[in-house]
Amino acid sequence: MTFADHAFIFLQHCLPKRLITALIYRLARIESTAFKNSLIRQFTRFYHVNVDEAVIPTGGFRSFNAFFTRALKADARTVDAAPDSIACPCDGTVAERGDLDGDRLLQAELVAKKRTYRLVSFLGDAARAAPYIGGRFATIYLAPYNYHRVHVPTGGTLVALHYEPGTLYSVNITTAALVDALYIKNERLVCHFESPQGPYALVFVGALNVGSVSLTGVGEVLPRKDHRAGPLPLPASRHYSKGDELGWFNMGSTVVLLYRAGNIDFVDGFCRGAVVRMGERIARHCLP
Repeated sequence: MTFADHAFIFLQHCLPKRLITALIYRLARIESTAFKNSLIRQFTRFYHVNVDEAVIPTGGFRSFNAFFTRALKADARTVDAAPDSIACPCDGTVAERGDLDGDRLLQAELVAKKRTYRLVSFLGDAARAAPYIGGRFATIYLAPYNYHRVHVPTGGTLVALHYEPGTLYSVNITTAALVDALYIKNERLVCHFESPQGPYALVFVGALNVGSVSLTGVGEVLPRKDHRAGPLPLPASRHYSKGDELGWFNMGSTVVLLYRAGNIDFVDGFCRGAVVRMGERIARHCLP
């Protein structure tokens, strides 16, 4: 890592991260036509965003945040229909994937060592973590230019939502390599599912400029003003088919998937650094 990388991390330690995130939150929701259209144009040019996939034309969004969390046309993504497949929950890049070392997940593979973090601390409770000890995980990073809605990878029932407080470090390759227990330090929303193939968890991990997560049919569920860990009310409709929309990041961040030991096998090509799209097969269930 370079001096600039270390300076970037040091700056994050010093900056008022929640204040910055709150400011971005407000700017992204300004509905002035001139302001939001200018911001959208600059963003799409800088990041080469494919605006033709969006349901709404570029000039029709109420705010920059509405554009950032845009829905896509029905034919923009295809959800793998095989009964044993696990569909990618989002667009992004695979940060890490593999087996848990007991209670530990791999955060970053470095030249001299590995950075890991504890599953119990990540989920906030030993009982909720127990099914995934020694299991398998996947961490997918959503860049600013990605589609930012998150979908259900395996059909099932949402049985619990849990909020874990934290700060809002930037989430990228540099911070994953240099900040210990990055995903535990950051705010997160844990979604627990039961499916015919067994339990699994999908975790929304917040980040700098990502102070808000919304669930489909519910609306914004983060941030919580009291910043206390605890359960959240479940939506009225809790049954999902594979590929159904679950929610979205208001600005981008990271999704972590957790499955039981022996429950899934990752497909060839789903590995660190791979670019993925929502709906494509990333693993298959090991059915009895």
